[in-house]
Amino acid sequence: MDQRHKLPTILWISCGVAALGGFLFGFDMAVVSGILPLLTEQFALSAFQQGWFVSSALVGCIVGVAMSGELGDRYGRRRVLVLSAILFLVSALGCGSLPAFSSIVASRILGGVGVGIASSMVPLYISEIAPARVRGRLVTYYQLAVTFGILVAYLSNAFLLQTAVTDIIGNTPGWLGVWFNDQVWRGMFIVEALPALVFLLGLLAIPESPRWLIQKGRTATGAALLHRFVGATEATADLENRRQDGGQHRSSYRELFSPHLRKALLLGLLLPLFSQFCGINAIIYYGPSILSSAGVSLSSSLQSQIIFGVANMAFTLIAVWKVDKLGRRPLYLIGTSASALSLLVAGYCFYAGNTQGMLLLVAVIIFLASFAFSLGPLKFVVAAEIFPAHIRGRAMALSIMVMWIADTIIGQLTPLLLEGIGAAFTFWLFALFCVLAFVAVYQLLPETKGKSLEEIERQWLEKNVNS
Repeated sequence: MDQRHKLPTILWISCGVAALGGFLFGFDMAVVSGILPLLTEQFALSAFQQGWFVSSALVGCIVGVAMSGELGDRYGRRRVLVLSAILFLVSALGCGSLPAFSSIVASRILGGVGVGIASSMVPLYISEIAPARVRGRLVTYYQLAVTFGILVAYLSNAFLLQTAVTDIIGNTPGWLGVWFNDQVWRGMFIVEALPALVFLLGLLAIPESPRWLIQKGRTATGAALLHRFVGATEATADLENRRQDGGQHRSSYRELFSPHLRKALLLGLLLPLFSQFCGINAIIYYGPSILSSAGVSLSSSLQSQIIFGVANMAFTLIAVWKVDKLGRRPLYLIGTSASALSLLVAGYCFYAGNTQGMLLLVAVIIFLASFAFSLGPLKFVVAAEIFPAHIRGRAMALSIMVMWIADTIIGQLTPLLLEGIGAAFTFWLFALFCVLAFVAVYQLLPETKGKSLEEIERQWLEKNVNS
């Protein structure tokens, strides 16, 4: 391999450690699928309590992402990620050990805060240490880590449940007996403590974002780190671009509404909105029943979740493979088109009552594939690179905040839509949002592959001057 194109070890290690935040994000949000029935039985939960247990983490997510932008711009990306790792660890230990339902919910909220912080700071940190030529691929590894965390949560739940059912552990005294036999749902929680601890220790060993250091006036330290991460040629060019730009700026949310950033802000808000309004959560919810109606034999709902988890992760690899070759725009346009078409076909299957054949299953798989290489990961890639350095943390947090709010809205509306207008029109409504996403990308998104963050920043400024 050409030495000029080899990525430095420090970059791989730092990206790998940061991506653990994505893994914990996926694991934490998916692990409740196997826990909820067992927890409901343990505490005799009402329907309201079940809903609160599930949504409490989402409340934490919104709080976490709301605070992450200010903290990340003020104190640094790595320090804020350390906070998220501590919250993941405390949440796992609390849910696995605390006796009362209320204390378990409080622990879930803390874990949600960690998820919210990680969901904005991890892609931001990776984007700021990555060379321009592979930045899209490295940021997409974050989404791959999220899908891997989801899959591991499903596998872990299935394994621990099987262990408890077959009584492999037996009458083991102490916490081991509680976690893996008597109250196995606690074991499902406690498993998260191990990757959370690895995440925390790893963060203590990697450096701060060099671009954040430079933005804060620590130019010598930041420049030296930037040389190690991206190489002398790109680092020198980036530093020169920054000097021409005039150095430091005050960061304020008000600047996001300035003329030269309005289009970037609109993109940063619309892309995460459409990623949820396309109906991905509804598809995942219907996954087991769709597979069953298509004639695929499944022994349990956990097995069906594993199948969709594998598919989601596998198709995300397409984005990793092609995002820096084809570019962001082509993948987005192809993915949104295929998503819209597959949802139209799925809606037709429900409308015509054709839910027993393979057509519905194929349509759903195509939608999952299309989402996994476009609407799913690329919102993180784009949001992490289209904003200026001095406002990037706040802008990224605002973008991801929209994602979580949209997730909450669609979660509440989907059952009402399915009951009110039926599955066919619900799927067609999701298809409409995919069409709107196509239009937004076609009209607003410039191609950013291969460009440094400083070049992208200057591109927005030049477009404003020439408009």
